[in-house]
Formats: sequence, C-alpha cells, structure tokens
Amino acid sequence: MTTTTGRPRTFDEETVLDRAAVVFWRHGYEGASLSALTSAMGINRPSLYATFGSKRELFRRTFARYHDTKLATARAALDRPTAYAAIEAFLRTSADGLTAGDQPPGCLSVQGGLACSPENAPVSEILAAGRAATESALEQRLTRAASEGDLPPGMDPRSLARFVMALSEGHAVHAAAGATTEDLQASVDVALRALLTR
Repeated sequence: MTTTTGRPRTFDEETVLDRAAVVFWRHGYEGASLSALTSAMGINRPSLYATFGSKRELFRRTFARYHDTKLATARAALDRPTAYAAIEAFLRTSADGLTAGDQPPGCLSVQGGLACSPENAPVSEILAAGRAATESALEQRLTRAASEGDLPPGMDPRSLARFVMALSEGHAVHAAAGATTEDLQASVDVALRALLTR
C-alpha cells in the first residue's frame, strides 16, 4: 500500500503570482485582502498558505517575479550605445509600461506599499530594495558613460541616475492618477532636452 504526502499542486505558480501582482498593484499590500487574492489567483486559502506560507511571502515572491521582468527590460534599454540613448530608452519604455492597457496603471514597486503600518515595514523595504537595484543598474551604466567621455563635463553619474529614477517614479504616480502615455512621453521630451545638452 502506498501513501501520499498531499495533493499535487494543480496550478501554475507563475500564473498565480502574476494574478496576485494585479491585486497588490491595485490595492497595495495592506489593502489586498486574502479573499481578493485567492479569488484572483483561483486557489483557496489552504493552497495559498501551503505554497507561500504567508501573505507577506506571497508578496515577496510576487514582487520578485515582477521586478525581475522590469529589471530585464531596464537593462535592455541601458544596453544602448550612448548615455543619451540609454536614458531615452529607459524613460520611454518605462512611460509605455506605466500606461499599458493590459495591466493597472502605474507601477507595483511604487504603489505596492510605500505607506505601510510599522508591522508591515518589511514590505516597504522589499519595494525600496527593488527600486534601489534599478537605480544601481542606471548608475553603473552612467558611470561607464562618464569614463568613456559620454556625459557632459561635471555631470555626476550617481546624481543623474537618481534624477532619472525620480522622474520615472513620478511618472508612475501620475500614470496611476490617469496620465496618458502621451502625457508621460511629453515629460520625457522635456527631461531629455534638459539632461544631456552639451
């Protein structure tokens, strides 16, 4: 006689993480109820806890998947041959993504949990670490540009990376409030004229 240790999982983990991302994105970490999460994910609470352990761990894994995808897109943009082209690609790709019709407007890393109660501070830290990783990738690319003489004299790569990130994060807030792709791209136009004029 054989024994089983439990039912085999009957769902695709990446699919349910993508569905959970939408709930966290729309409602934030604290506003996303377990009922809303399990309904969107198409699983019951026992399955959620058996697979992810807790709501916080579900969020951590959801955000890790989301961030890996976004960071890969950012790195592809930063692969452009010049600093100007890299920043333009980063900002324009970001603006398009923030207003894409197949997902909530804005950005999970900004809307997911900027304001959390003290007991959920680790959620804000997860999101901050994700944003810092993207900014670090920007800084590395711009540091290389500076060493190649591809930035205006006196332009600090770290400060420029912070500026570009601040613009992108500001765009996320505006997109969530209803700004269109055209609105954000117009803002990118202004930033590019100001940023790298020689």
